[in-house]
Amino acid sequence: MIYLTLGGAILAEVLGTTSMKYSDGFSRLWPSLGTALGYAVSFWLLAQTLKTLEVGTVYAIWSGAGTAVIAAIGMLFLGESATAAKFLGIALVIAGVAVLNLAGAH
Repeated sequence: MIYLTLGGAILAEVLGTTSMKYSDGFSRLWPSLGTALGYAVSFWLLAQTLKTLEVGTVYAIWSGAGTAVIAAIGMLFLGESATAAKFLGIALVIAGVAVLNLAGAH
């Protein structure tokens, strides 16, 4: 169940960041509110996961997954370039999260 909470935190962060893209520097009301709500929900869910899991593990998963998903959204839906270097970077983020999780396993 705690990993579902962490997944919700990641989803809320991704939605908040995507909304930020459309907020036009926080000059558009609804995307700006979506950004604030997304991050508020994300931080609240993140705090709930920290009651059970180690902070290093939680933050690695949350930030790494969020980074990888936002990079993919940028390439797939926002017209950002999809280069080999970007794919390598995403793979390295995922590998880093995996190594941190394995290092924290008991």
